[in-house]
Amino acid sequence: MGKRLVVLGAGESGTGTAILARRKGWDVFVSDKGPIKKKYKNALLHNDISWEEGKHTAERILNADEVMKSPGIPDYAPFVKAIQKKGIPVISEIEFTGRYTQAKTICITGSNGKTTTTLLTGHLLQKAGVSVGIAGNVGSSFAWQVAEQKHDVYVLEISSFQLDGMKDFRADIAVLLNITPDHLNRYDHSFEKYIQSKLHIMQNQTPAETVIYCADDPVLEARIKQTENGPRLIPFSIKKTLVEGAWINDNGILTINIKSEEFNMDLLELSLKGQHNIYNSMASGISARLLEIRKEVIREGLSDFQNVEHRLESVGYVRGIEFINDSKATNVNSTWYALESMTKPVIWIVGGQDKGNDYSDLGELVQKKVKAIVCLGKDNSHIIKVFGKMVPAIFETSSATDAVKAAYLAGNPGDVVLLSPACASFDLFENFEDRGKQFKQAVYDL
Repeated sequence: MGKRLVVLGAGESGTGTAILARRKGWDVFVSDKGPIKKKYKNALLHNDISWEEGKHTAERILNADEVMKSPGIPDYAPFVKAIQKKGIPVISEIEFTGRYTQAKTICITGSNGKTTTTLLTGHLLQKAGVSVGIAGNVGSSFAWQVAEQKHDVYVLEISSFQLDGMKDFRADIAVLLNITPDHLNRYDHSFEKYIQSKLHIMQNQTPAETVIYCADDPVLEARIKQTENGPRLIPFSIKKTLVEGAWINDNGILTINIKSEEFNMDLLELSLKGQHNIYNSMASGISARLLEIRKEVIREGLSDFQNVEHRLESVGYVRGIEFINDSKATNVNSTWYALESMTKPVIWIVGGQDKGNDYSDLGELVQKKVKAIVCLGKDNSHIIKVFGKMVPAIFETSSATDAVKAAYLAGNPGDVVLLSPACASFDLFENFEDRGKQFKQAVYDL
């Protein structure tokens, strides 16, 4: 056997990394402090990979040459500290997998819009006949795909946690959608540390690579400056006209200009609605043009794409009240976009595991659009304190069924019930998908 890799966490990224490492001749051991799902146990057994669950055994881990840490495990976890103290490198799936593929990579990060932009970019490339893998925080693991498939391009949704473990990896195209406060509990409650984590996506890039970024985002506009040996910078904006990149003309036409070749499309043709989705469509369109995808294919792809589940997903109508599932909105900024795009009176279902949220940015929208709030969480005191005097009615619930019933009773025909929690889901649900599915089932049961 070759060098020893220990994988902490046997979820999608951990199991995928273990399989790739095994096939590349590493001696692999997988350790998960919790129970391992049957799907991943079977994959490990099938690939003759040793594993343990429910514990971390020091003597089987601290003899590693490298450790791949799943993104859900924080750097401050005591066992991670012990590994680092021994001088063992701790890396991410992205870092490990990048060593074993020559495929082009489009790496997408941001506080909001990552999943939609990743899936939309993949959709445009698939329509063009490109052999493309969609991975990272969405789809199957990057490592697992590299182990078992061969693609020419990978579109990767990359979280700040994955970027923290990136050392030598280099993105061919890096996309920075926005940076707003999120996950600050993982960054010593420091927005600056979180910003630095997001900007890691540009590390190691040279003039041969590209950064696509939102010129309307104040953090990005202040931080991203052209350097002598840095990557090519391509901005997008809905507020100003640019020389190169993407913008909106006065007559509502989206323009993408790359290498003096213009692509134009009426905003009304975009399948994804709302200001945030214009940004997502711009980023995807620029990425596709950089890979020389034909304009006709981009136009068709931007107009027929179906959005991801749990992101502003219309569940249906019950007696004239529309129900929208935006369970993927796990931070304040994402919920801001959801509320901003509403055109009917809103009964807002909000709450969950608060990550140190600052709700002040939502105040104006809540006063203008929200007629009632339904709290869905174990501790709703922060939400009630901030919004209690802004809306006529606030209800507290602790299950998706009760939240949907309360919202329904508070609504009238022509209203919309919006589940856009602005919080993580882990107080009452397994994850945001579980929260969204329970919400949808509760609507179907009305």
